[in-house]
Amino acid sequence: MANLRQASLRHANLALVARTVLAADSPPSRADVAAATSLTRSTVSRLVDELVAGGILEEVESVVGGPGRPGRPATPLRAQTGRFAALGLQVGVGHLAVRLVDLTGVVLAERLLTADLAGSRPGSTLRRLRTMAGRVLESAPLGCRVVGAGLALPGIVAVEAGRLLSAPNLGWEDLVPGAALEAVLGGLPLRLGNEADLAAHAYAHPAPGRDSQPQDFVYLSGEVGIGGAVVVDGEVMTGRHGWAGEIGHVCVDPDGPPCRCGSTGCLEQYAGRLAMLDAAGLDASTTPSELAARARDGDEKAQLATRSAARALGVALAGVVNVLDIPTVVLGGHLAQVGDLLTPEVEEILGRRVLSGRWVSPRVVIASDDPAPGATGAALLALDELVRDPAGVLGH
Repeated sequence: MANLRQASLRHANLALVARTVLAADSPPSRADVAAATSLTRSTVSRLVDELVAGGILEEVESVVGGPGRPGRPATPLRAQTGRFAALGLQVGVGHLAVRLVDLTGVVLAERLLTADLAGSRPGSTLRRLRTMAGRVLESAPLGCRVVGAGLALPGIVAVEAGRLLSAPNLGWEDLVPGAALEAVLGGLPLRLGNEADLAAHAYAHPAPGRDSQPQDFVYLSGEVGIGGAVVVDGEVMTGRHGWAGEIGHVCVDPDGPPCRCGSTGCLEQYAGRLAMLDAAGLDASTTPSELAARARDGDEKAQLATRSAARALGVALAGVVNVLDIPTVVLGGHLAQVGDLLTPEVEEILGRRVLSGRWVSPRVVIASDDPAPGATGAALLALDELVRDPAGVLGH
């Protein structure tokens, strides 16, 4: 029993040291880690030696002197590049994506494929994704160990069951995608997730153990439709069944156009990519960037489309902010590409309609123009398992 307790304590301390190094704004020394964790320097040194030998951490060039350590060399520590990684996969309505991401948050290899997948057959689409995953794994650096995989899907996902319940914009229902991917994963654990939840996770944590700011925000993931996620203290709020965040299906107008979900007047019928292009009189193959360029150049239909989207976003998001008291909104996907056109009116509407706006002004933040943040988030979430239990890959 004593040996079991000692082993459990060692596992916990390994995780603590790993998290402390990964979370640091700049590479810390052993002394810095000891100060941050309240562990003794000798204990930290032994644990760091194990993490370095196991390929989780690496030592970088020593720094002489510096604040608090005049004249003494310190050896900074950081996550080791390319030694451990996870596979992130994403099925969107307009694309497939596979990424291999390491502990530093760097994408080691990726494959992106643009395709119209609305109404596609799940089996054939997942076979294409499987082929892409195989090619990405073949491109992994020599000595890289892949420890997990995640799949981002645009719909309602039963995470624990590994089942996609419904993806209206794909036309997929009641599906277990993992079975079609087993051959390429080779026994790797696969975790399914909603693409907006995973994209929000990647925004909050750009690398395992590392936080960005803000840590409280409402995330909108725009593609054909609009996905959503709510993040509080860096954690995605999934709700009782894991289905929270469907902001794209918040009703803006009960008498509005029908939605694929079966309701009417949903937000994505005004601010979804296809809805905006249709309102602008543009072909479905037009990029959001081109729509934005036309609006800036004075195209009246394009301007009307972006204004209509901004009003719908403002109305829907005001209700979300009033209920949740989270005044920061992050626009991702196609919404990021037209974000500078949407932001002024959305913020103006939020300022009028959010009750607490007198004291804390709601603000809109534009995410980077990444075509597949859900794939990155899926990989990062899989790597979090390693950070929580590094002893599992060290053989303890």
